[in-house]
Amino acid sequence: MSTIYLVRHGQASFGAASYDQLSAKGEQQAQVVGDFFKQTLKHPPLVVAGSMQRHQQTAQWALSKSFHDAPIQTQSAWNEFDHQHVFSQYEPRFNQPELLKQDVELVANPRAYLGKIFDGAIDRWIGAQYDHEYHETWLGFQSRVENALQTLCEHLDATQQRQAVVFSSGGVISVAVGKVLGLHAKQIFALNWSITNASITTLRWVDGRLQLLSFNEHHYLKAHDAELLTWI
Repeated sequence: MSTIYLVRHGQASFGAASYDQLSAKGEQQAQVVGDFFKQTLKHPPLVVAGSMQRHQQTAQWALSKSFHDAPIQTQSAWNEFDHQHVFSQYEPRFNQPELLKQDVELVANPRAYLGKIFDGAIDRWIGAQYDHEYHETWLGFQSRVENALQTLCEHLDATQQRQAVVFSSGGVISVAVGKVLGLHAKQIFALNWSITNASITTLRWVDGRLQLLSFNEHHYLKAHDAELLTWI
């Protein structure tokens, strides 16, 4: 029996030229995650992270507060889908992140506005009608994540490692949970929109089956500082 902790990266740099780096708040969130693991895990876990900068930085900040010497296994299979590309296929002007940020700053309810864009862009992506327009199709992304999860489980069996921590993104975590619960695409992305930065979703691998133990845990962030609770 092994336990897999799926950690969403800390807050990234929304609206910046490069989204793929942690904000100052994202760095703080990652350190709080590290403190939580230091208190709850008795032994160093297997540590895996996507190759995106926000994944690597979250892992590094978390480990700086917990298991300093634990090596990070970098695996691009745990990378998020290209959200900027998916958004820009829905609305071409969003190929420029600063334009999306400008729009968000002008509306009364930024989260609702982004939710509407997200839903429209995802509906177009998962519909399959426009697959030829995307670098990675929805089914391709789903298959990549499910294969990464299965490979991890097989590795845990082979090495008898009891705990693994994976630093990744909301879309990836949603697909993993969707596989366990048998969810369809719309349900999977409904989960994605609710996952907070630096939250933990926990799976158990036992007797060749995955079980969901917890989803989107973030109480440790609120206990530390309520201002650390972010979604974007």
